Amino acid sequence: MIHSMLSMVTRHWVSLVGAIVALLALMVMVGLFALELSGFHGGSYLGILTYMLLPMVFVLGLLMGPLGAWLKRRKDAAAAAKHEALPQGLPVIDLNDRHTRGVVLASVVIGVFSLVLVAGATYKGVEVMESVEFCGTTCHTVMQPQHTAFLRSSHSRLRCADCHIGPGADWFVKSKISGSWQLVSVALNLYPTPIPSPVHNLRPARETCEQCHWPTKNLGDKLKVQTRFGDDEANSITKTVLMMRIGGQQGATSTGIHWHVDRGVKIRFQSDPSRQKIYDVEMTSPDGKVQTFKTEAKPQGPVEWREMDCVDCHNRPAHTFRSPSQEINSALADGRIDKTLPFIKREAMRVLQEGKYATHEAARAGISREVEGFYKAKYAELATSKAAAVTAAGKALGDIYAWNVFPAMKVTWGTYPLNVGHTDEAPGCFRCHDKKHVAADGAKIGANCKTCHAVLADDEPDPAICKEIKL
Repeated sequence: MIHSMLSMVTRHWVSLVGAIVALLALMVMVGLFALELSGFHGGSYLGILTYMLLPMVFVLGLLMGPLGAWLKRRKDAAAAAKHEALPQGLPVIDLNDRHTRGVVLASVVIGVFSLVLVAGATYKGVEVMESVEFCGTTCHTVMQPQHTAFLRSSHSRLRCADCHIGPGADWFVKSKISGSWQLVSVALNLYPTPIPSPVHNLRPARETCEQCHWPTKNLGDKLKVQTRFGDDEANSITKTVLMMRIGGQQGATSTGIHWHVDRGVKIRFQSDPSRQKIYDVEMTSPDGKVQTFKTEAKPQGPVEWREMDCVDCHNRPAHTFRSPSQEINSALADGRIDKTLPFIKREAMRVLQEGKYATHEAARAGISREVEGFYKAKYAELATSKAAAVTAAGKALGDIYAWNVFPAMKVTWGTYPLNVGHTDEAPGCFRCHDKKHVAADGAKIGANCKTCHAVLADDEPDPAICKEIKL
């Protein structure tokens, strides 16, 4: 039987090459499988090689066997025709013949083994392709900004596919088709910089986010305390205390911020592709009444109509890029930057906003140099006595820069605005709630702060409410 198989694969050079290719691919796959079972972890690139590329090479080698046999048969038929012999028809499989039985049995064994091997590799290949490591690091430069932000998010324990694809076969297939073009774009350097946001072909949030989140649940009110530091010498601390009216469904009605996602309410809006400028807004109430709120602003380019869902406010749930002020306030509050360093808030803002660097390495070195240089020039004694604190501040600011600015992808401060709430960097709620969207009956989409929150303290150094509730 072995002699028969060797004879079959050596009759034509295509079959011989296919057998060699398949055998080599099989040997490498088995070796890599063994390494993985022994505990070796080679990263996403090794996973791509083991479970995607090598199985493809293995299958290609197997397919070259029948192709070579067909070519050999056609060649023999052509030779026979020159002697006026009839070309041979389809092969006759006579299982009574010992030689034929051996070839068929060997083919079945090899086929079953190959099917099991390729099926297992395909399953593992899909698992590799949907891993965070594959999505975030395989196309390192392209996805580095999003991957870095993801690792800092509250969703960092999820897989990218949980939100970007979700359950079900239809979106799985769509994502792989879309991913094929993305692979071509990366290979040929066809991708835009920065990557545009939002991604317009994402699955609706109600089919992904709501696998975990329940928007109609009444969450009531939640206390939020924002700590800020001034740009004076003492880095003066102030606090803003808000009672956020998150709300949700309560009986037959909805209250608070999550009123927007009441099942009985449908909101559509017209916006530019970035969804940062919203023009006409159409609201259908639970009673079926339709109101259209128009604005005097006229679109300057293409527009789209969209039905509002979670990501129109929570537009960066797992890829949040913060402003310099937010990052510095957080670092001062949790001690990564010593708040007793004079003017550290002011200087930190300066070095982050003014610095232009080609790489993260250059940014870390330049930022540390700027911070240390300031204290050596203005506070020479302190620069010596608190050298460790000054060095730590420079390192923390280098980290902040590397988490939010990516020169190779042209991602800088404000490239990806956050629409939850409203800040100096992004209008957020005020895209609609600006009193400039007016219905035919004169009704406006209001900007009443009390709709979303109650302000219990506004940038106060020592808010009474914090004493009362012992914050």
